[in-house]
Amino acid sequence: MFPPVNEQMDIIKSFAVEVFPEDELVQKIEKSYRTNKPLNIKLGCDPSRPDLHIGHSVVLRKLRQFQDLGHKAILIVGDFTAMIGDPSGRSKTRPALTLEETRINGKTYLEQATKILSTKNLEVRFNSEWLGKMTFSDVIRLASKYTVSQILERDDFSIRFKNGIPISIHEFLYPLAQAMDSVAIEADVELGGTDQKFNLIVGREIQKAYGLEPQCIVLMPILEGTDGKEKMSKSLGNYIAITDSPREMFGKVMSIPDELILKYYKYATFPNADELQKFENELQSGILHPRNAKVETAKRIVSLYHSKEEAEKAHQEFEKIFAKKEIPDEVETFALNIDNPECPLVEILVATGLSPSKKEARRMIEQGGVYVDGNRISDINERIDLSTKKLIKYGKRKFLYVQKG
Repeated sequence: MFPPVNEQMDIIKSFAVEVFPEDELVQKIEKSYRTNKPLNIKLGCDPSRPDLHIGHSVVLRKLRQFQDLGHKAILIVGDFTAMIGDPSGRSKTRPALTLEETRINGKTYLEQATKILSTKNLEVRFNSEWLGKMTFSDVIRLASKYTVSQILERDDFSIRFKNGIPISIHEFLYPLAQAMDSVAIEADVELGGTDQKFNLIVGREIQKAYGLEPQCIVLMPILEGTDGKEKMSKSLGNYIAITDSPREMFGKVMSIPDELILKYYKYATFPNADELQKFENELQSGILHPRNAKVETAKRIVSLYHSKEEAEKAHQEFEKIFAKKEIPDEVETFALNIDNPECPLVEILVATGLSPSKKEARRMIEQGGVYVDGNRISDINERIDLSTKKLIKYGKRKFLYVQKG
């Protein structure tokens, strides 16, 4: 049922930043191989935001590798812990969500995650199943198994504590609650980004405190966003959503800084060793021009979430728009239901979905990123007559015909 142990370890360690304790993981895999019993591989999902981006895909693709090796993937939807809010890497207390909000977001998360994961050996659990049943005495008992000094070893807590920035007691409980997920499902391995290292180690300690064999940990890198500076995040607008259209996805990859090309190729597409070596050698030697390297990377990413045909089409569209400065072949038409055909441009941008907010629409206009029928608009108070169809270009890649409905 399973590949040889050495082969499994080679695949598990590929692309990972850290695998530990490695000797314990080898022992777990050897036992799994002997008994023909799959390991429980845990990945916690934070449903505080419903949209997944390719930054999330890095750890999801590692989980898929475990599935392909024959092990069981267990996705823990943190509907209960999202009501606490994960303080990892945060400089202030994170707003909590309602259980209903986390359930809605969690459902969307799963629909998107299965674009990467196999549904065959996948188990999905909501941690309210066990955390919601804990009594206050259960929580006290759990809290007694970890010390304040241990909790303050985490960088974000210690920095906030030293700087006099408030830390709520409930934030201390988050790593413990996440650790109880590992106890509940008897996780053999837990995956996470490098920013989750502390929480995953707490999981090991709490498992031992409850008499279980501690989980091993596989840490994956954090992928920077398209700005090349910050961690990929929807709130920062530097993300590539896995639900983006082929054209949008391709264009966003083409916008990344040159120094990120290799990292995106490696962690957003998981190439085999020969492909990676060839790509890296040609890029570093200059045989492969950075722009062509981006094209290859963009095609691979679009192919993963759509198809090779869509990737090639997106490439051709990109060249047409940016190299030849032409309009795409296919531009949708939006009929705006208004009484007066003359409407403020800012309202048009929001109503059509071109812009997520009036604030963002004004910012885009001020930066010169909005065109109407080929004319750049610089006045945020501009009104557009929609009695005839108008072509609006928003940013570098969004085109839409708009007319009065």
